[in-house]
Amino acid sequence: MVLVFGATGGIGGALARRLAASGRALHLVGRDAGRLETFAAKLVAPSSVCDVLDEASLARTVAEAAAGGTLAGLAFCVGSIVLKPLGRATAADHLDAYRLNVLAAARAVTLAAEALKAGQGAVVLFSSVAARAGFPNHSVISPVKAAVEGLTVALAAELAPAVRVNCIAPSLMRTAMAAPLTGNAAMAKAIAAQHPIPRLGEAEDAAALAAFLLSPESGWITGQVIGVDGGRSSIRSKG
Repeated sequence: MVLVFGATGGIGGALARRLAASGRALHLVGRDAGRLETFAAKLVAPSSVCDVLDEASLARTVAEAAAGGTLAGLAFCVGSIVLKPLGRATAADHLDAYRLNVLAAARAVTLAAEALKAGQGAVVLFSSVAARAGFPNHSVISPVKAAVEGLTVALAAELAPAVRVNCIAPSLMRTAMAAPLTGNAAMAKAIAAQHPIPRLGEAEDAAALAAFLLSPESGWITGQVIGVDGGRSSIRSKG
Protein backbone atom coordinates (compact mmCIF):
# COMPACT_ATOMS: atom_id res chain seq x y z
CA MET A 1 0.00 0.00 0.00
CA VAL A 2 1.29 3.44 -0.98
CA LEU A 3 -0.04 6.31 1.09
CA VAL A 4 -0.47 9.45 -1.02
CA PHE A 5 -1.06 12.69 0.87
CA GLY A 6 -2.48 15.52 -1.22
CA ALA A 7 -4.01 13.06 -3.66
CA THR A 8 -6.55 15.54 -5.04
CA GLY A 9 -3.86 18.12 -5.88
CA GLY A 10 -1.96 18.46 -9.12
CA ILE A 11 1.15 16.41 -8.44
CA GLY A 12 -0.54 14.13 -5.91
CA GLY A 13 -3.37 13.38 -8.31
CA ALA A 14 -1.02 12.74 -11.21
CA LEU A 15 1.04 10.42 -9.03
CA ALA A 16 -2.02 8.54 -7.80
CA ARG A 17 -3.26 8.00 -11.36
CA ARG A 18 0.18 6.81 -12.49
CA LEU A 19 0.54 4.39 -9.57
CA ALA A 20 -2.97 3.04 -10.04
CA ALA A 21 -2.31 2.46 -13.73
CA SER A 22 0.75 0.40 -12.83
CA GLY A 23 -1.26 -1.76 -10.43
CA ARG A 24 0.03 -0.34 -7.15
CA ALA A 25 -2.31 -0.52 -4.15
CA LEU A 26 -3.09 2.99 -2.93
CA HIS A 27 -4.56 4.81 0.04
CA LEU A 28 -5.48 8.36 -0.93
CA VAL A 29 -5.53 11.32 1.44
CA GLY A 30 -7.01 14.78 0.99
CA ARG A 31 -8.79 17.60 2.80
CA ASP A 32 -11.85 18.02 0.55
CA ALA A 33 -14.18 15.11 1.28
CA GLY A 34 -16.25 15.50 -1.88
CA ARG A 35 -13.32 15.75 -4.27
CA LEU A 36 -11.52 12.92 -2.51
CA GLU A 37 -14.52 10.60 -2.64
CA THR A 38 -15.00 11.21 -6.37
CA PHE A 39 -11.32 10.74 -7.18
CA ALA A 40 -10.94 7.63 -5.02
CA ALA A 41 -13.99 6.07 -6.67
CA LYS A 42 -12.42 6.57 -10.11
CA LEU A 43 -9.24 4.82 -8.99
CA VAL A 44 -11.09 2.23 -6.89
CA ALA A 45 -8.90 3.06 -3.91
CA PRO A 46 -9.57 3.53 -0.21
CA SER A 47 -9.24 7.07 1.11
CA SER A 48 -9.12 9.18 4.26
CA VAL A 49 -10.06 12.80 4.80
CA CYS A 50 -7.22 14.32 6.79
CA ASP A 51 -6.01 17.64 8.15
CA VAL A 52 -2.25 17.14 8.09
CA LEU A 53 -1.83 19.90 10.67
CA ASP A 54 -3.82 17.88 13.21
CA GLU A 55 -1.87 15.09 14.95
CA ALA A 56 -4.95 13.01 15.73
CA SER A 57 -6.15 13.22 12.13
CA LEU A 58 -2.72 12.22 10.86
CA ALA A 59 -2.49 9.30 13.27
CA ARG A 60 -5.94 8.03 12.30
CA THR A 61 -5.12 8.26 8.60
CA VAL A 62 -1.83 6.39 8.90
CA ALA A 63 -3.50 3.71 11.02
CA GLU A 64 -6.20 3.22 8.39
CA ALA A 65 -3.67 2.95 5.58
CA ALA A 66 -1.38 0.64 7.52
CA ALA A 67 -4.10 -1.60 8.90
CA GLY A 68 -2.33 -4.60 7.40
CA GLY A 69 0.85 -3.77 9.29
CA THR A 70 2.96 -2.61 6.35
CA LEU A 71 3.29 0.30 3.93
CA ALA A 72 5.16 0.10 0.64
CA GLY A 73 5.46 3.86 0.31
CA LEU A 74 4.48 7.34 1.41
CA ALA A 75 4.34 10.42 -0.81
CA PHE A 76 3.76 13.73 0.96
CA CYS A 77 2.42 15.86 -1.90
CA VAL A 78 1.27 18.68 0.36
CA GLY A 79 2.74 22.16 0.40
CA SER A 80 2.29 25.85 -0.21
CA ILE A 81 3.64 28.74 -2.26
CA VAL A 82 3.94 31.84 -0.11
CA LEU A 83 5.33 34.77 -2.08
CA LYS A 84 5.65 38.09 -0.25
CA PRO A 85 8.18 40.90 -0.07
CA LEU A 86 10.30 40.57 3.05
CA GLY A 87 8.69 43.61 4.69
CA ARG A 88 5.19 42.17 4.32
CA ALA A 89 5.97 38.67 5.57
CA THR A 90 4.73 38.13 9.12
CA ALA A 91 5.89 35.73 11.80
CA ALA A 92 2.66 33.82 11.24
CA ASP A 93 3.48 33.44 7.54
CA HIS A 94 6.83 31.82 8.40
CA LEU A 95 5.43 29.56 11.11
CA ASP A 96 2.40 28.46 9.10
CA ALA A 97 4.58 27.56 6.10
CA TYR A 98 6.94 25.59 8.33
CA ARG A 99 4.11 23.67 9.99
CA LEU A 100 2.55 22.66 6.67
CA ASN A 101 5.64 21.92 4.59
CA VAL A 102 8.08 20.56 7.17
CA LEU A 103 6.45 19.63 10.45
CA ALA A 104 3.45 17.87 8.88
CA ALA A 105 5.76 15.87 6.61
CA ALA A 106 7.95 14.90 9.55
CA ARG A 107 4.97 13.81 11.63
CA ALA A 108 3.47 11.80 8.77
CA VAL A 109 6.71 9.86 8.30
CA THR A 110 7.15 9.43 12.05
CA LEU A 111 3.69 7.93 12.42
CA ALA A 112 4.21 5.66 9.40
CA ALA A 113 7.81 4.67 10.18
CA GLU A 114 7.18 1.24 11.68
CA ALA A 115 4.82 0.20 8.88
CA LEU A 116 7.28 1.51 6.28
CA LYS A 117 10.10 -0.46 7.90
CA ALA A 118 7.97 -3.60 7.90
CA GLY A 119 7.21 -3.08 4.22
CA GLN A 120 10.75 -2.05 3.20
CA GLY A 121 9.07 1.06 1.87
CA ALA A 122 10.07 4.35 0.31
CA VAL A 123 9.22 7.98 1.07
CA VAL A 124 9.02 10.89 -1.35
CA LEU A 125 8.92 14.49 -0.12
CA PHE A 126 8.71 17.71 -2.15
CA SER A 127 10.95 20.74 -2.03
CA SER A 128 11.35 23.48 -4.66
CA VAL A 129 13.97 24.91 -6.99
CA ALA A 130 13.72 27.97 -4.71
CA ALA A 131 15.38 26.08 -1.85
CA ARG A 132 18.77 26.55 -3.50
CA ALA A 133 18.25 29.33 -6.07
CA GLY A 134 17.54 32.83 -4.82
CA PHE A 135 14.39 34.55 -6.07
CA PRO A 136 12.80 37.81 -4.88
CA ASN A 137 9.75 37.55 -2.61
CA HIS A 138 10.68 34.00 -1.50
CA SER A 139 11.89 34.73 2.06
CA VAL A 140 9.02 32.65 3.50
CA ILE A 141 8.96 29.63 1.25
CA SER A 142 12.64 29.22 0.31
CA PRO A 143 13.92 28.47 3.84
CA VAL A 144 10.97 26.16 4.45
CA LYS A 145 11.71 24.13 1.33
CA ALA A 146 15.38 24.04 2.28
CA ALA A 147 14.25 22.54 5.58
CA VAL A 148 12.37 19.83 3.67
CA GLU A 149 15.65 18.93 1.99
CA GLY A 150 17.38 18.78 5.37
CA LEU A 151 14.56 16.60 6.66
CA THR A 152 15.01 14.29 3.68
CA VAL A 153 18.65 13.51 4.33
CA ALA A 154 18.10 13.19 8.10
CA LEU A 155 15.25 10.73 7.63
CA ALA A 156 17.18 8.81 4.98
CA ALA A 157 20.05 8.35 7.44
CA GLU A 158 17.85 7.41 10.37
CA LEU A 159 15.55 5.00 8.54
CA ALA A 160 18.21 3.24 6.44
CA PRO A 161 18.47 0.54 5.35
CA ALA A 162 14.83 -0.45 5.71
CA VAL A 163 13.28 2.72 4.29
CA ARG A 164 14.51 4.92 1.45
CA VAL A 165 13.76 8.65 1.58
CA ASN A 166 14.16 11.04 -1.36
CA CYS A 167 12.99 14.49 -2.34
CA ILE A 168 11.86 16.11 -5.59
CA ALA A 169 12.53 19.82 -6.16
CA PRO A 170 10.31 21.13 -8.96
CA SER A 171 10.32 24.51 -10.63
CA LEU A 172 7.03 26.27 -11.34
CA MET A 173 4.35 23.90 -12.58
CA ARG A 174 0.89 24.30 -14.00
CA THR A 175 -1.04 23.27 -10.90
CA ALA A 176 -3.92 24.82 -8.98
CA MET A 177 -1.48 25.92 -6.26
CA ALA A 178 0.53 27.91 -8.79
CA ALA A 179 -2.51 29.34 -10.59
CA PRO A 180 -1.96 32.90 -9.29
CA LEU A 181 1.31 32.88 -11.27
CA THR A 182 0.51 30.67 -14.22
CA GLY A 183 -2.98 32.07 -14.77
CA ASN A 184 -1.53 35.25 -16.22
CA ALA A 185 -0.43 34.36 -19.75
CA ALA A 186 2.27 37.03 -19.99
CA MET A 187 3.73 36.11 -16.59
CA ALA A 188 3.63 32.39 -17.40
CA LYS A 189 5.44 33.00 -20.70
CA ALA A 190 8.11 35.10 -19.02
CA ILE A 191 8.75 32.49 -16.30
CA ALA A 192 8.81 29.67 -18.85
CA ALA A 193 11.51 31.53 -20.79
CA GLN A 194 13.76 31.47 -17.70
CA HIS A 195 14.17 27.70 -18.08
CA PRO A 196 16.73 26.13 -20.44
CA ILE A 197 13.84 23.90 -21.52
CA PRO A 198 11.53 26.88 -22.02
CA ARG A 199 8.22 25.75 -20.67
CA LEU A 200 6.48 25.44 -17.34
CA GLY A 201 6.40 22.07 -15.68
CA GLU A 202 3.39 19.78 -15.68
CA ALA A 203 2.26 17.71 -12.74
CA GLU A 204 3.13 14.57 -14.69
CA ASP A 205 6.78 15.66 -14.88
CA ALA A 206 7.14 15.38 -11.11
CA ALA A 207 4.77 12.43 -10.79
CA ALA A 208 6.85 10.33 -13.17
CA LEU A 209 9.93 10.73 -10.99
CA ALA A 210 7.97 10.20 -7.78
CA ALA A 211 6.55 6.93 -9.10
CA PHE A 212 10.07 5.76 -9.96
CA LEU A 213 11.39 6.69 -6.51
CA LEU A 214 8.55 4.73 -4.92
CA SER A 215 9.32 1.66 -7.03
CA PRO A 216 11.80 -1.20 -6.55
CA GLU A 217 13.67 0.07 -9.64
CA SER A 218 15.11 2.87 -7.47
CA GLY A 219 16.21 0.47 -4.77
CA TRP A 220 19.74 1.94 -4.42
CA ILE A 221 18.67 5.58 -4.32
CA THR A 222 18.18 7.32 -1.00
CA GLY A 223 18.91 10.67 0.60
CA GLN A 224 18.74 12.47 -2.74
CA VAL A 225 17.19 15.79 -3.73
CA ILE A 226 16.43 15.64 -7.46
CA GLY A 227 15.38 18.63 -9.53
CA VAL A 228 12.51 18.45 -11.98
CA ASP A 229 12.96 22.00 -13.15
CA GLY A 230 13.73 22.26 -16.84
CA GLY A 231 17.37 22.84 -15.93
CA ARG A 232 16.61 26.07 -14.06
CA SER A 233 18.59 25.15 -10.93
CA SER A 234 21.88 24.44 -12.67
CA ILE A 235 21.89 25.85 -16.21
CA ARG A 236 21.69 29.44 -17.32
CA SER A 237 19.21 29.94 -20.15
CA LYS A 238 20.50 31.28 -23.48
CA GLY A 239 18.18 34.25 -23.20
